[in-house]
Amino acid sequence: MIIHIDLDCFFVSAERTLDPSLIGKPVGIGGRGDTHIFSHQKAQQFISLQNSGSFVPTFFFEYQSSGENDLKHFIDKDGRIRGMLTTTSYEARAYGIKTGATIREALQLCPQIIIKKPNMKLYQDLSYQLKSFLTKRIPTLEQGSIDEFYGDLKGWVDDDKVESFIFNLKEEAKRVLNLPLSIGAAHSKFTAKMATNDAKPDGVLVIHPKDVDNFIHNKPIEKFPGIGQRTAKRLHLLGIKTLGDIQDNPQHFIHATRSQRELYERVCGIDNTTLVQSTPRKSIGISRTFDPLYQREELHRRVIILTRHLAQAIMKMHVFPTNFSLTLRYEMQQKSHVTTNSTRYFSENMLKDIMLSLLSDADKHPRLHLIYLGLSCGGFTSSTHRTFSLLSYENDKQLHRLTQSTAHLRNKYGLDTLQWGSEL
Repeated sequence: MIIHIDLDCFFVSAERTLDPSLIGKPVGIGGRGDTHIFSHQKAQQFISLQNSGSFVPTFFFEYQSSGENDLKHFIDKDGRIRGMLTTTSYEARAYGIKTGATIREALQLCPQIIIKKPNMKLYQDLSYQLKSFLTKRIPTLEQGSIDEFYGDLKGWVDDDKVESFIFNLKEEAKRVLNLPLSIGAAHSKFTAKMATNDAKPDGVLVIHPKDVDNFIHNKPIEKFPGIGQRTAKRLHLLGIKTLGDIQDNPQHFIHATRSQRELYERVCGIDNTTLVQSTPRKSIGISRTFDPLYQREELHRRVIILTRHLAQAIMKMHVFPTNFSLTLRYEMQQKSHVTTNSTRYFSENMLKDIMLSLLSDADKHPRLHLIYLGLSCGGFTSSTHRTFSLLSYENDKQLHRLTQSTAHLRNKYGLDTLQWGSEL
């Protein structure tokens, strides 16, 4: 069987490992974006490549909580409450507060809610601890995101013993790591994920093949992982509202596109998807959302700061990128995205020059305020086998050695140990 393991309200649960007084109280984890990276008063920044999957940040700032409630950190200089909630406890959800709600809305629904700043270093560390814990107990493990994993028990645990196995696994994780889990099991990866949702909070649920039909029959199509708003809208136009409706109307799927046929099979519990224990990164990026910014000199400085962090991560990965992109978002819903290719030997200086050149090309609305900046690199030579440009090879190789030296110092003393003069 395939099992799906999900950490219950993970960020809140992680905070409770440090502060047990939060247990049983309505708690929300706020988020406004880590703009500390641009501050002249530098704070410790971290790079982590140990976790994988979606919603796993590579770059983050370690927040230090100032007490039980961090609400004051989400109040701007004009007294406005800013930010949204990335996670809420079940006690907060009982008041109708959902993940993605603004902090202002949450306080209106539950004035006593405790707002905490996100501590991504803590969350990354606990996620990795859980990954190590599970790896020792499950032969094949895939990390789906920072708070969810898939495991393959085929040939390891008999189907009739899966329920007791995952229950004991859940209880041991709670005892060893102090983290509540919910676990679903089925012969299909997608059915297992839905089983986990029904098992929450702090429960387990096994769906055997003979039980799949009854399990999915009345579930809204929106409950199925992989059915987004656009697909749901199209299915509603066909009169399909539940997963049972999909199962009862194969004519709309099995003779259509490959993706629609796969959707039908997955809904019915027919799924040959194998777990992927680890895959090499195809790209890496860093981005930040911030309050409206007009000064282009400051934007220039922020590109250099993000470049420094991105270069440090690339050196940790021991790869040579050949594809580069920069994205800007403006007020009034305007967006600009530019890309370029280069086969030069990698160095931080080379990356800085490329990104500043892309910035010049990307800023197509110089009269508008900016609210987002993102840089990314891909096309790593370790997988594409491209050759380096000979025109600048020797000089670039020397700059690469310099980047290696600065990366070593930053690993040892911190990311802000060495900075470009234009950052200050």
